[in-house]
Amino acid sequence: MAFKGVDEAKFGVSIFPTDYSIKPVEIAKEAEARGFQSLFFPEHTHIPTNRNTPFPGGGELPKQYWHSHDPFVALGACAAVTSEIRLGTGICLIIERDPITTAKEIASLDMISNGRTIIGIGAGWNREEMENHGADFKNRWQIVKEKVEAMRAIWTNEEPEYHGKYVDFDPIWSYPKPIQNGGPPIWMGANSKWVFERIADYADGWMPIGGLGSGNMNRLKEALDSKNRKIEDLTLALFGGPKDRAQIVGRIEQGFDEVIFSLPSEGPDQVLPLLDEYADIVKSVRG
Repeated sequence: MAFKGVDEAKFGVSIFPTDYSIKPVEIAKEAEARGFQSLFFPEHTHIPTNRNTPFPGGGELPKQYWHSHDPFVALGACAAVTSEIRLGTGICLIIERDPITTAKEIASLDMISNGRTIIGIGAGWNREEMENHGADFKNRWQIVKEKVEAMRAIWTNEEPEYHGKYVDFDPIWSYPKPIQNGGPPIWMGANSKWVFERIADYADGWMPIGGLGSGNMNRLKEALDSKNRKIEDLTLALFGGPKDRAQIVGRIEQGFDEVIFSLPSEGPDQVLPLLDEYADIVKSVRG
């Protein structure tokens, strides 16, 4: 397996864009000005006040989860004030969305940004949130797959149709089409033991948080081999990138193409100095 070196690696940032933190447009301009190559916003439409599902991060759920902007509205605003930085969801909760409407939103963002869109997806963890949208938690991953396949059909066909168990529609007309051939790349945001088969089946990249874990590169390669795909054709994006230069270099040597640093949902006085710190780290990695 031939992996990219530090000179070819790309770097980006992710943040919950909220109603109380640095504005989406400001962070987009500041990140691009410092040479970052991507910006990611997550998604939660709401958080139920009565929730039994525990927060995967442990402890109390941080308030940014129910204060965040709609990612496509925020990213559209960012597209208007930038020219190079790629704009992504990290992640978009496809399970909670109508695929026809979402396909149009993504295609519109891709056209407005001139092909700078990346779609990180996941099935989510909050059962009550999903069920408020009428989603079937037990079958969430099958629903995600069908919605992704349906969106790709809409992006690539003049009269798309899709007939699955959970998504079903006869031929439609839907424009605009994305700038990127075949639609924006879809990166899988999940770390479960089943993620490798799902990536091999219908994703263009993987965006795990923290690292690959022991043996996971081989598991991913085996899953791709079963679908006659190559690991070199995927993008591996490390989310929650470390601040340590040696660790970053190690992750790139491990196989990551991109490193995405996390920013807090705070005001410019806290976010911008950290953005400068990350920019200095990137310079040290690139030498």
